[in-house]
Amino acid sequence: MSKRKSELSRRKFLSSSMGVVLGAASLPLLKRGFLFGKPAGRKLKVALVGTGVRGCSTWGRTLIKKYSDVLEMVGLCDINPKRLDYAKQYMGATCPVYIDFVRMIKETKPDTVVVTTTDCFHAKYICLAMKLGCNVITEKPMATDEKMTQDIIDIEKKTGKKLIVTFNYRYSPEAIKIKEILMSREIGEITSVDFNYYLDVYHGASYFRRWHGFKQFSGSLLVHKATHHFDLMNWWLAAEPVEVNAYGELRKYGYNGSIRSVRCMTCPHKETCEFFWDITKNEHYMNLYVKAESEDGYIRDSCVFRKKINIWDTMNVQVQYHNRVTMSYSLNAFMPYEGYFVGFNGTKGRLDARVYHNQPWKIQNMADFRITHSFKKSRTFGIRSGGSEHWGADQVMQDQIFRKPGPDPLGQRAGSRQGALSNLIGIAGRRSIEQERPFKIEELVKI
Repeated sequence: MSKRKSELSRRKFLSSSMGVVLGAASLPLLKRGFLFGKPAGRKLKVALVGTGVRGCSTWGRTLIKKYSDVLEMVGLCDINPKRLDYAKQYMGATCPVYIDFVRMIKETKPDTVVVTTTDCFHAKYICLAMKLGCNVITEKPMATDEKMTQDIIDIEKKTGKKLIVTFNYRYSPEAIKIKEILMSREIGEITSVDFNYYLDVYHGASYFRRWHGFKQFSGSLLVHKATHHFDLMNWWLAAEPVEVNAYGELRKYGYNGSIRSVRCMTCPHKETCEFFWDITKNEHYMNLYVKAESEDGYIRDSCVFRKKINIWDTMNVQVQYHNRVTMSYSLNAFMPYEGYFVGFNGTKGRLDARVYHNQPWKIQNMADFRITHSFKKSRTFGIRSGGSEHWGADQVMQDQIFRKPGPDPLGQRAGSRQGALSNLIGIAGRRSIEQERPFKIEELVKI
């Protein structure tokens, strides 16, 4: 058999068999229904590590206010004692607080640990929690490099504990609508995808003010931010990535600036810098970060033009999937508006979706859709936002985790495999940029 025919046969086998594998991979999550099984006769005991904005709000205050009938917050952990004390007050928590994570686990004996730390420490606490007998809920990305990803996969298998990765984007109204259209096969079999994501000069710039601006902490925006988008695509296509090729540059922030300082709050260029951000107008941030600086030195309003910033703000990625679908993806972090355009090319037509987040003009819909059938006219329609906290997605996701057992017809629940395959696209993309060559997923991790 020729090399080309052999490769085509291999692809055909993968295309038919991987659908079964993907379906089987989600079965353990479906069977559990209520996350990890509700303890008989008592509430689920939850501990939180990482009390930044996301930890304080979505996984702290919200859980205590909306889910106290089914769970109990038994411990809070953070390396910064001042931030920890304020976070406890802000959440309305009554549990003890800890600087030492292992001590918290041993003393409070939680069933589940929620991880919302700086990205580069996710794997550390996920693995520690599982070794100490806990199941884990983690914010994305699951890990920031291939070794951390492999460690999580291996330790989950060894301990028998389970991990949920909170891909809230799967629960947004427009993402659900796209999934439903693709599952209906209205445009036939998908052959390729165009996916362009835009961060505006407000949200996009915020990543360059924070720890996210350094690869050693965030893995770059290809890992921290684009993990969301790569997971969406994996989920939409019900496919697994095989090879990644990427390009990236820093074109706006970092060393590109003509003026700079240490931070906005004390900057001598306040009157002239387009990116000046006044943190003093946000009482929550002042209490959570500025008043806690003396403990760890972390500055929340750092200059976006720091010369040491080493992530990219302009990225392009090509992904090949096991089922022969190819995706062209771009992420730009200094656009005048925010949202994304995605187009699915199928054997029977094309689906276009334009999703609006932040924009300088008033719109009626959150997302506009166009379905164009081959040899037929287009059909257009729009949908609106689902509500607050990521367009209502956070509450839908948490309801599914904590309240609603049973079937998961859209396959929205995500575990370690889904977490790995999403962040590995970003990790492979980062390696591709750094080494100037394509990367196969199997080069990085054995799943």
